[in-house]
Amino acid sequence: MAKTTFKSGFVAIVGRPNVGKSTLMNHIIGQKIAIMSDKPQTTRNKIHGVYTTEDMQIVFLDTPGIHKRQSKLGDFMNTTALNTLGEVEAVLFLVDASEGLGGGDRFIIERLKDVNTPVILVMNKIDRIEPEQLLPLIEQYRELYDFAVIVPISAMLGNNVTTLLEQIGKYLPEGPQYYPEDQITDHPEQFVCAELIREKILHLTREEVPHSIAVTIEDMRVEDNGVVYISAVIFVERDSQKGIIIGKQGALLKEVGKLARQDIQNLLGSKIFLELWVKVKKDWRNQERILKDLGFHRDA
Repeated sequence: MAKTTFKSGFVAIVGRPNVGKSTLMNHIIGQKIAIMSDKPQTTRNKIHGVYTTEDMQIVFLDTPGIHKRQSKLGDFMNTTALNTLGEVEAVLFLVDASEGLGGGDRFIIERLKDVNTPVILVMNKIDRIEPEQLLPLIEQYRELYDFAVIVPISAMLGNNVTTLLEQIGKYLPEGPQYYPEDQITDHPEQFVCAELIREKILHLTREEVPHSIAVTIEDMRVEDNGVVYISAVIFVERDSQKGIIIGKQGALLKEVGKLARQDIQNLLGSKIFLELWVKVKKDWRNQERILKDLGFHRDA
């Protein structure tokens, strides 16, 4: 019996902030590698998620949400997302069906018109709308762009995600297996650990803090007893934000540590000792040198 042809390629997930891009990729991969939050602009770097079957491998690039920039960090996030579109075999344009066609979607569609890559419209959160609302919404998007295919899904519930993967497979060329079958991301463990810590802060802090934080892993090593020691620094822009993250008698920082430790232990499969520090870097989102030190490179 002839061996099945193996197909592989890179697929970008784009869309305005908070439409479920990270949720979709985490569902496909089967493990949390991109942080999820109800606050927009959660994803800052391209996250490479790897999905492998017997006959294909898809490398997903989960890009920052495209939005109107308000800082140099915002400029970096937009540039990262748009540059990705020329590097891939297909683009998944994810929209929130429950919110309908908005200005942010039109903004992205205009930029997609300059791309020769096949664009798959993924209509997410269909579990939040009535079935009769779907067809009129599809027609609204069809009038604006000639999509290769349109797939309604619920990333949170997993509805129709298998169909989406089948559709993506049609646009992959014959190619090599870029990563081992058990590898789910090309990011180092330190990066994913830092992101998991940042996720917990996003969940627990007030509205004025989220986009003012960055997390770096200063030290990560395996001790003689097999415990993984991790020292992480949480950067904020103002002294008042430092107080918020630490919390009364250190309560909030302890909760961040407890929740992050659980996820990191699941990721690494080892017991961990997590030490968290909070430092102030004034206006770091608008300083090129600090952005570079924290890992935000324009060519990332």
